[in-house]
Amino acid sequence: MATPSDTQDASGGSGVSEAIHRRRWAILVVLMFSVLVVVLDNSILNVAMKTIASPEPTGLGATQSELEWAINSYTLVFAGLLFTAGLLGDRLGRKKVLLGGMAVFGIGSVLAAFSGSPGELIGFRALMGLGAAFVMPATLAILVNVFEREEQAKAIGIWVAAVGLAIAIGPITGGLLLEHFWWGSVFFVNVPVVIVGLIAMVLLVPDSKDPSPGRLDPLGVVLSVIGLVLLVYGIIKGGQIADFADPQVLATIGGGLAVLTVFVLHEKRTDHPSIDVGYFRKPAFSAAIAAIALVFFALMGVTFFMVFYIQSVRGYSALESGLLILPLAIAQLIFAPRARLVVERFGARAVCTGGMLLVAAAMSGFLLLDVDSPMWILEVLFFAQGAGMAHIMPPVTTSIMQALPREKAGSGSALNNTFRQVGGALGVAVLGSVLSTAYREGIQDTLDTVPGLPDSVRHTAGESVEATLGLAERLGPKGEALIGPAQDSFVHAMHITALGSAGVALFGALVVLAFLPGKDSGDQAPEGASPRERTEAEAKR
Repeated sequence: MATPSDTQDASGGSGVSEAIHRRRWAILVVLMFSVLVVVLDNSILNVAMKTIASPEPTGLGATQSELEWAINSYTLVFAGLLFTAGLLGDRLGRKKVLLGGMAVFGIGSVLAAFSGSPGELIGFRALMGLGAAFVMPATLAILVNVFEREEQAKAIGIWVAAVGLAIAIGPITGGLLLEHFWWGSVFFVNVPVVIVGLIAMVLLVPDSKDPSPGRLDPLGVVLSVIGLVLLVYGIIKGGQIADFADPQVLATIGGGLAVLTVFVLHEKRTDHPSIDVGYFRKPAFSAAIAAIALVFFALMGVTFFMVFYIQSVRGYSALESGLLILPLAIAQLIFAPRARLVVERFGARAVCTGGMLLVAAAMSGFLLLDVDSPMWILEVLFFAQGAGMAHIMPPVTTSIMQALPREKAGSGSALNNTFRQVGGALGVAVLGSVLSTAYREGIQDTLDTVPGLPDSVRHTAGESVEATLGLAERLGPKGEALIGPAQDSFVHAMHITALGSAGVALFGALVVLAFLPGKDSGDQAPEGASPRERTEAEAKR
């Protein structure tokens, strides 16, 4: 069993102890399972939304808004507490934080599975977000403290591949569960994974923390939580009402940005900051952070509309849609663990720029999809998208984690995950708003021709393709005339949204091309340096 004394060396700059070094790959497997269950849950929920919206006893009879908050309550708590969770891991011990987070996530999963109403589901999803916020930063921070610098890129590549695998197998798992069990099984399935994970963590995973954490920065912690929660809430709200010019949305986002500005000013002036904002003065560090946010902005926006394209427009089941997403995961499993080899040959700048361009090309490729396009086109696009992601995430994550000393690994991991989560939330909100607006414009004339339709029903039916098809089903034979225009309008809206995603990915390519270090930038620690020298060299950059 791992004890804190096992990892004394690992928590500082003197390297990894021999006992931990021998079992490092087994530890990585445990960390991958921790990440997998957290990411898996969100991707499972995407395919269960239609079932949860069904009337009882099949589902909970959740409205569109309640379904959105079942997802967003998790996102809001998760994003708001990520930074704080990373700081606590550095101070209290990353293993303790990881165990606590997994336990809370497991309890939240059980409660969510047996929710009696949409309101309960939203609350228990928030509890799951609380647990996940403590799991994600801890896994990456432990990884950096378990592997020596020369193996970190390989380990991070495998860690990233686990995230991609979870994104893909989530819909498949969800589809299988929904075919044989009740809707709550998509949450209850987490429980055995959590139990096995907790046992393996106790036995294998070492503890580590900052040996000299200094004084607490309670004001910084409070400001970070308030700022992130306000920012993410404003983004989510703007996406929900499809109006980012709404005074309430502007006030919330503006308030969040203002609080985060105060947080940065406070961190610059205090002698015991939660995070040294001086790291953001390094172009390579800031570019890596920006790349993560931008690529997840583009990815999550596309993921949002592809579920509806596959199921609502093309008519595939939840299980079939999960299987169709597999190429995305297969590409990440193939390329992410090997991305370090390409980086060693061509440099992070060239590899990440190429990855961003490939993602942009895949996004643009969605313009080829129509209501009756061959599905192999979608499979090729998913594979290309996964290959692009696999050559972005490992290099930029490695850049972020190696820019900070090992004892600050929790803070670095928290920054990585915070910007990824905020970028993803912004992608869903902004691109989802674009999709909704474009769809309503396309279907409105058709809805106006339906005789005797109340204005409130007409407005609701124009919110999404699901809403329009639901109205068509209720109208019976008279509603058949709505199906074709609804599908055509959605495809048109999807094309507009895909172009937006491609534009964001292209901007990301320009950012990494301009600021990430090249192959011969001299931005690395001297070859052959000791672990301590490598860490010190990184801290001075």
